[in-house]
Amino acid sequence: MPKMKTHKGAAKRFRITRTGKVMRMKGYRGHNKQKKNKRTLRAQGRMHEVKNLGNQKRVKRLLPYGSP
Repeated sequence: MPKMKTHKGAAKRFRITRTGKVMRMKGYRGHNKQKKNKRTLRAQGRMHEVKNLGNQKRVKRLLPYGSP
């Protein structure tokens, strides 16, 4: 049986932890940062867990070997 391919777009956006959680970065950090709250920007700079179980399953299917 051939190897399964990793979805490269998902690999760049998501990480899977050793415990199996799917982590992602939040958006709205690209530009116009001077008018955004600094506390919000710091919070969005960390990895956040994907809470929805359906989305978790979808991401895990796209990343068959975990995150690179």
